[in-house]
Amino acid sequence: MLTMTGTIEKSQLVDTGKDMLTQDLTEDSRANTRGILDVAASLFGLDTLQGEVEVFRNSRSIIDIITALYQSHNFVVAILVGLFSIVIPTIKLITMLILLLPVAPSIKQRLRTMISVIGKWSMADVFVVAIIVAYMAGNASAGMGDTLKTQSQFEIGFYYFLGYCIFSIASQMMIDMTQTQKSQIITN
Repeated sequence: MLTMTGTIEKSQLVDTGKDMLTQDLTEDSRANTRGILDVAASLFGLDTLQGEVEVFRNSRSIIDIITALYQSHNFVVAILVGLFSIVIPTIKLITMLILLLPVAPSIKQRLRTMISVIGKWSMADVFVVAIIVAYMAGNASAGMGDTLKTQSQFEIGFYYFLGYCIFSIASQMMIDMTQTQKSQIITN
């Protein structure tokens, strides 16, 4: 559903390495060691490095997230994410597709009632995806602050999810319009 990458400027990585090597030294030793490291970096051409280096790439699907939540003993959250992101949308989609088939009016009415009940949970799956995206974005920096540049990219699963949302909303509107028209015909 989402891929996140993190990059660091090569020159900034060299500076961070120098800082890490000198952080536990006394003030006098730090200045001397820093000077020696600057000379060594210059000799090896490390002071002229340009570009970025990718330090992580993290792709996650809903199934990956449910699995990670389950493995980290967040059972209730894993069950809720699975329920709102997979089970309920699947049931709603199958029910709406069955409504397109020639079935008895009594069955169609029960299916419409079921869709109406499920429809109340329609925003829960969108909310779950928003939480997942926010969670991944929050974990991306991993305490690196401004050193790490992160970038997110939606994958094909996101577009399938978007298509489902549009189909779900459109079909619910069509079902509601059909019911309104039928009730108007009956009352006239």
